[in-house]
Amino acid sequence: MDLNRNDSPHNGPRNPDDKQKKNIWLILIITVVAVLAIGSIYNMISKSQYTQTTWTDFRASMQAREIVEAEIQYDRVIYLTREEAEKPAAQQKACYTGLPSSYQQMELADELIAIGATVNRVITEDNSTLMMILYYLFMGLLIFGFMSMLTKRMGGEGMMGGFGKSKAKMYMEKQTGVTFKDVAGQDEAKESLQEIIDFLHNPQKYTDIGAKLPKGALLVGSPGTGKTLLAKAVAGEADVPFFSISGSDFVEMFVGMGASRVRDLFQQAAKVAPCIIFIDEIDAVGRTRDNRMGSNTEQEQTLNQLLNEIDGFEPTKGIVCLAATNRPEILDKALLRPGRFDRRIIVDRPNLQGRLDTLKVHTRKIKLSEDVDLKKIAQATAGAVGADLANLVNEAALRAVRKGRKAVNQEDLLVSFETVIAGTEKKNTVLTDTEKRLVAYHEVGHALVAALEKHAQPVSKITIVPHTSGALGYTMQMPEEEKFLNTAEELMTELKTLLGGRAAEQVVFGVKTTGASNDIQRATSLARNMVALYGMSEELGLMAPASVSNAYLDGQTYLDCSQETSAKVDEAVQRLLNKAYNAAKQTLTEKRALLDEISLYLLAKETITGDELMAYVNADQSQPSEPEQTEEA
Repeated sequence: MDLNRNDSPHNGPRNPDDKQKKNIWLILIITVVAVLAIGSIYNMISKSQYTQTTWTDFRASMQAREIVEAEIQYDRVIYLTREEAEKPAAQQKACYTGLPSSYQQMELADELIAIGATVNRVITEDNSTLMMILYYLFMGLLIFGFMSMLTKRMGGEGMMGGFGKSKAKMYMEKQTGVTFKDVAGQDEAKESLQEIIDFLHNPQKYTDIGAKLPKGALLVGSPGTGKTLLAKAVAGEADVPFFSISGSDFVEMFVGMGASRVRDLFQQAAKVAPCIIFIDEIDAVGRTRDNRMGSNTEQEQTLNQLLNEIDGFEPTKGIVCLAATNRPEILDKALLRPGRFDRRIIVDRPNLQGRLDTLKVHTRKIKLSEDVDLKKIAQATAGAVGADLANLVNEAALRAVRKGRKAVNQEDLLVSFETVIAGTEKKNTVLTDTEKRLVAYHEVGHALVAALEKHAQPVSKITIVPHTSGALGYTMQMPEEEKFLNTAEELMTELKTLLGGRAAEQVVFGVKTTGASNDIQRATSLARNMVALYGMSEELGLMAPASVSNAYLDGQTYLDCSQETSAKVDEAVQRLLNKAYNAAKQTLTEKRALLDEISLYLLAKETITGDELMAYVNADQSQPSEPEQTEEA
């Protein structure tokens, strides 16, 4: 497959040996300059410590007996006068003068001793030259070793340490080891990327008809959905080199380094084309430009260079640029225009079949027992992404090892799922009898409201065992089928179920506890969405005063309306919550006997299943109701 591959020796990379020799010579030059500079600075500092005088002044001080301390060296005399000695030690400054060749050091020492001066040291031989040579040699070796180590650590690209060199990791097909068989639950995304693979394999059939492959494709989706895995799978299927880099690797504190790395990345890609360039978290470098902080920022220069490089290469060369983000709304419009990242591929959360296929992929190398039913696990994990499912399978395998088993069973998978959503059990937490009763009635309140409502999801488990997530107990509901739409009645039922715990506390104990805080938060968020996003309130009708900040991250909503409308939204939310709470309270009041019976059973066992709950509910509903008494006329 030849896609204008550039193998010319003039355009290829330079000889590594020549580059290494150039670096060594550059280090040597810098070492020599540094040693000479350090020596000069040392001499300047050492001389600045003394006051230079003449030999005549020195002899005059000797005759006046003003010298109190001296050091005689081979070519000079350093001495301290009586006036300087009387000053504080920090302010004393010695003098020095040259020693004539006619004078003998020992004779001068005797004369100084005779006038009462202290002679600290007498140096009769000239060792200064040898010491200086050894000093410069030591400093040179030290600087040379440091610069060599620094250059090696920083990439070896000259004395800039490779700051302008791309940090992209290059993979070959056998190194990535990822194909479309390793990616499950993303059939639509794989179908969209299949065309890119086909072009890299068979470019001639596209060029014959005059078609051009999109230069860039943007993978958009929530964290953990497999965007990076998809990009590696494309490279593995196409059997071409794969460059992987994060958007944050382009941004540096040094001006121009980001743009230099972009240039270097595309130069490397051009040498091994056809290939794939993958930029993960491209929003770090590709966010929208503005003029609030000026137009010459490092991030903007890097983005401009990225746009120029994408425009610069020819589609027929076989360079495909893939990018991933979970914040597409902040990307610069110039980055998304036709001719650049003009194809958007949604990598969404997998549906039921997708989760089942993903579980099959992650359990390929896991030993499973015969009782394992992956379909039930897929039904229970609605909304989970591929990373969540991989973590669930791994936690199940770890639990099987802790239990001393050779294979993973269904219980391991279910317990691991509960561990992911609620944490592990806190065995050291001891609740009082009153707290246990409150928790039991609270959880049964949730479960009983859900069991008696028509549109509620079935309850699968109720427990009053504390967990590390902070919950003192929880009620788990497992959907029977995959749903993508919800009616107003179904959402209202969910509100009643969420508020069933607080309603049970009020009906039985007449108190309000802090245990309902998470329920109230979730219920308030759901009610606000019903009013402000879904148009399910009578007061506002079809008006949507709220918007979603980012559907691929937290999905939080923010109000974009006047203060009067915001007040109406709050009032409508309050009415919905009161309506749901009163309905749940009425249901539990009517079924008070059943509530007591199930709560006592839960207190005894601490954990019950949904089937045990429904056995009590069905038995209660099968009992004949008492006939109404009528007054005789």
